[in-house]
Amino acid sequence: MRSTALPGLSLFWRTFFLLAVLLAGGIFAWVQTLRALEFEPRAVQAAQQTAGLVNLSRAALMQADGINRVALLKTIEARAAIQVRPREPGDRWQSYEVDRFTRRVGEELRAVLGPDAVVASSVNGRPGMWVGFSIDRDNYWLQAEATHTGPLKRGTWFVWIGIALLATLVGSVAIASLINRPLRQLSFAASRIREGDLDSRLDENTLTSEIREVNRGFNRMARELARVEEDRAVMLAGISHDLRTPLARLRLETEMSVSDEDAKANMALDIDQLDAIIDKFMDYARPGETMLRPVHVSQLIDREMALFRDPTQIRITSRVAIDLEVLADETELGRVFGNLFENARRYGRGTYTGVADVTITYQKTGPWAIISVRDQGSGVAPEKLSQLTTPFFRGDAARTAATGAGLGLAIVDKSMHRMGGSLELANAPDGGLVAHLRLKRVL
Repeated sequence: MRSTALPGLSLFWRTFFLLAVLLAGGIFAWVQTLRALEFEPRAVQAAQQTAGLVNLSRAALMQADGINRVALLKTIEARAAIQVRPREPGDRWQSYEVDRFTRRVGEELRAVLGPDAVVASSVNGRPGMWVGFSIDRDNYWLQAEATHTGPLKRGTWFVWIGIALLATLVGSVAIASLINRPLRQLSFAASRIREGDLDSRLDENTLTSEIREVNRGFNRMARELARVEEDRAVMLAGISHDLRTPLARLRLETEMSVSDEDAKANMALDIDQLDAIIDKFMDYARPGETMLRPVHVSQLIDREMALFRDPTQIRITSRVAIDLEVLADETELGRVFGNLFENARRYGRGTYTGVADVTITYQKTGPWAIISVRDQGSGVAPEKLSQLTTPFFRGDAARTAATGAGLGLAIVDKSMHRMGGSLELANAPDGGLVAHLRLKRVL
């Protein structure tokens, strides 16, 4: 079953999000565990510290007589962080035990100080932690700082969690980058191979054994492709001499030895056809290196139109603006129009006139220029449109006797991709085949 998780994301971002979710879940579990483990010891510690202050204050007050107790209370208030004051019957106080933590603190204090100990969160409107105790039937309040006896505040938790999450994000980015770096290098090297740079190589000494094997396999493939490309270059270099030289001899022999003019013309036509087929094969097998420069489309079309001068076979009308420029290889683009005109001349003739009427129009779409070349023929069956750019495929069974090699539209499609453009073939609404050439405009 095909996975639909995280559609449209690159491998880096998928790895990053999965790691971030995993680590964030770990942080959440860690925080919950820490809170559970921190709760009991902190409550006991807070109670013991406060009980120790109460016992120290009680011991000091018990050693002083009634007169000296007042002076001692003032001294404690002036020099210590706590306050001890008499507890009056009319004092108003609020209970300290309002949640699980404070109830646990209150239980510990009563266990140490006795069941009559009182714990309050405010006395007479003054907040703090107040503990009530007795000395010789005299009641007192001891006020301690609540910050020393409370649980960790939310702000503290937020700081800790924020630092942990920041470290999680940084760690996720670092780990995802480390995991995806070999794949990014492989993707870049593959793109270089696709563009014709067969010297791209990957590191075969990486620490990861799986990546090392992939890199070695890629380098072997690149070397094989380089060898095949070299063999192809040698083969193409020999085609002109090895095939055209015998054709030239046949033509010469035909001119000198054949007396029948009709037979001579037919033989010459066959030799021209073989020569044209060789040209098609060489065009299709040509390496994919192109030099993109600004090209005046109108001038180039006029130049290619001039090669089709027989009005009894094809008439071409261009409506392309004279100032339209595209980024292309001039030779490749000329070959594109030449093949489209030849295809229209062979297969796009009108039913009644027997002449291929070709119209060239254009439109601008953002940074692109779409040049449309349309004939007035019978078109092609819709289910065969996608196969027209397949080498040696002809869209009509009746064309099996045609004189072409079946490579014209395949060459057009390949040339357009070399120049960073695209070819789209469609049937015109009122008849005929239309080829849409999409190329980058010169802005």
